[in-house]
Amino acid sequence: MTDFRLPDLPSESASQRSLLPNAEQRKALRQKRARRDQYSRWGITASGFGVVIALLTIFVYLFYEVAPILKGATIEEDVQYSLSQTGLEDVEHLVLDRYETLAIAYSPDGQVVVFDVANGAPEARFDVPKPEGSQFHSFFSAEAISATQVYGLDNGQAVVVRHGFDISFPNDQRQLTPKLEFPLGESAITIDDQGQPLKLISMETQTRGRNASAIAALTEDNRLLLASLTGRENLLTGQVQITRQVTELPAPPGGTGDISKLMVDKALRSLFALDEDGRVHYYDISNPAEARLVESVDVGGGNEVTASAFLVGGVSLIFGNDAGELSQWFLVRDDQNQYRLEEIRSFRSHEAAIREITPEYTRKGFIAVDADGQIGVHYGTSSRTLYLDSHADVPIEEMAISQINTRLLWLDQDNQLVSAELWNEHPQLSWAAMWNKVWYEGREDPEYIWQSSSATDEFESKFSLVPLSVGTLKAAFYAMLFAMPLAIAGAIYTAYFMTPKLRGVVKPSIEIMEALPTVILGFLAGLWLAPFVENELPAVFSFLILMPVVMILFAFAWSKLPTRWRLLVPEGWEAAALVPVILIFGTLCLQASPWMEVWFFGGSMRQWFTDIGINYDQRNALIVGIAMGFAVIPTIFSIAEDAVFTVPRHLTQGSLALGATRWQTMIGVVLPTASPGIFSAVMMGFGRAVGETMIVLMATGNSPVVNFNIFEGMRTLSANIAVELPETAVGSSHFRVLFLAALVLLALTFIVNTLAEIIRQRLRQRYSSL
Repeated sequence: MTDFRLPDLPSESASQRSLLPNAEQRKALRQKRARRDQYSRWGITASGFGVVIALLTIFVYLFYEVAPILKGATIEEDVQYSLSQTGLEDVEHLVLDRYETLAIAYSPDGQVVVFDVANGAPEARFDVPKPEGSQFHSFFSAEAISATQVYGLDNGQAVVVRHGFDISFPNDQRQLTPKLEFPLGESAITIDDQGQPLKLISMETQTRGRNASAIAALTEDNRLLLASLTGRENLLTGQVQITRQVTELPAPPGGTGDISKLMVDKALRSLFALDEDGRVHYYDISNPAEARLVESVDVGGGNEVTASAFLVGGVSLIFGNDAGELSQWFLVRDDQNQYRLEEIRSFRSHEAAIREITPEYTRKGFIAVDADGQIGVHYGTSSRTLYLDSHADVPIEEMAISQINTRLLWLDQDNQLVSAELWNEHPQLSWAAMWNKVWYEGREDPEYIWQSSSATDEFESKFSLVPLSVGTLKAAFYAMLFAMPLAIAGAIYTAYFMTPKLRGVVKPSIEIMEALPTVILGFLAGLWLAPFVENELPAVFSFLILMPVVMILFAFAWSKLPTRWRLLVPEGWEAAALVPVILIFGTLCLQASPWMEVWFFGGSMRQWFTDIGINYDQRNALIVGIAMGFAVIPTIFSIAEDAVFTVPRHLTQGSLALGATRWQTMIGVVLPTASPGIFSAVMMGFGRAVGETMIVLMATGNSPVVNFNIFEGMRTLSANIAVELPETAVGSSHFRVLFLAALVLLALTFIVNTLAEIIRQRLRQRYSSL
């Protein structure tokens, strides 16, 4: 008999060795998971705050660089001493040297004294030579324009002088040795052959191309004379030979008796005679032998003009009247090609009559002082009054500003000289000048212009951000116009209609385009695409305009084919049948391009555009739209395709089950559901287009124009920063404007992305019930 035993039941100790966690282990695991969740929550929150803090840090840094633009000027007095310490009793004109250590004073009696700015101690003294028996009768300074001074004598002659310095470095210390120069020779120049005293005199010198000068003078018997001088220096003897031509100018209305000041412009083309009634008489002296009075203009607004001066460059005139008003005028060409004197802008008024206007040496700014001792710091281009405050209890007689615009020296009515430190770093920048139209010198109307540098020291910097902002939007607009239809339509077809096998090839192929460096796209666009489009304009437009029509016609013809023929192409592979059509039609367009130019455009489509008034640049918005479109398409396509592909299948299957066609399902179900994702794709693509640099840098021509002409170029904010930031001086106005452009670009993308997120969330809520 077989011994049968039941298997041993597991003991209690064996059951305790179960693989399932017991209560204590489960509790420990839950605590561990909770800690991990907490750490993850903290990490994600910290990362989110880190992103926000990083963004705020960028904004704060940009604001830090831009903030000095908004600051006005400041004046801090350093020292004060009596004029008698310089050895002079009266001063006609004050000058500061560029190193701000020495000052030069011209007296009415022909003394020129160089003294220490810090204490007034004389360093050198010169006497302006004059013919024996003659006396100095008048004085004029063109310091801010040509750095010359002219004395008029009582015998009808004039002496032209100019101060200078020899610089040496003994023991590695800079030493300035003053000297007096005579650009037209030490001998007096005869202005009036009749020998009448010159009670008013003015002079300007043109050094570009020829050594020519013009001296305008009003004689004691009220004749208005113009002396045209040409100097030639003998290289062996150093003597200057002067060729002189004197012309008597016609008297203005009311005669010459009330003329109070004469001013000649730097180009030696215009003479302005200011009278005591606040009128300016403008003479055209471009041909001295045929000089004529062009017009007489009231520049005082019914008040007496008490001060006037040219801004650097000799184009703009600043007038101040006895009501404390200041205005800027310059010549503007009218419809008849004639120049007229027009008021361009005004400045903040002083509380008393303007007594002195001192222009800056290298910028379009000036210092104005009034009868109550107020000092105003003003700037022409930006129309800013940066400082206006009282610094003296008595009127200020003379004012000097250093050539680097950081120090002032003035003489008041009590013969006290005051030296003061001036801070005025960015006067040419203002919100109005950067975002509104500005009337620049030499322009017929106010305009938006970006032109940050020039070859001359008299250049009026033009920092309008409007052309750059418009260029940024223009480039993004044409890029999106090219990319959106292709990317969104391609995403919809790939995600919903295309076979999975073909989708597995198309989607990665398009997405890998995003890895292509934009500098390569810009290089190809600038060196290959732009010349190709210019030479094949009819073919390009035929392809862009007629290709959609050809595709629709092909689709219509495909729908009319017999069913057995259409079934030869598997469902989802119809796009492959369209490839030969595109290639064949593109080839036909290229082959027919020369014939279309001959038949419709007189042999040249580009010339045809020019003839009808449309400017065509080889590197234009069309090129940028195509090149940048290829850079933006992968971004839009990838996000939009994922949005369409991830629409729940039960929605599409339910629509089809209710009898809707695939196209109706796409329009009524898929697109509304995927609209938040598609909108996000478009906004991401727009942000990419706005911030793109290399393509627009290489394919646009970088012309800062204000238009949306598809055949002209543009300059964008990002490209402008890339081009000009490496060449600008750190801390300069140009430097800070570029940082402002970066701030505008960052703010633009931030606002667009924020609005896009708000709209996306609303679309998501609206269609979440589907």
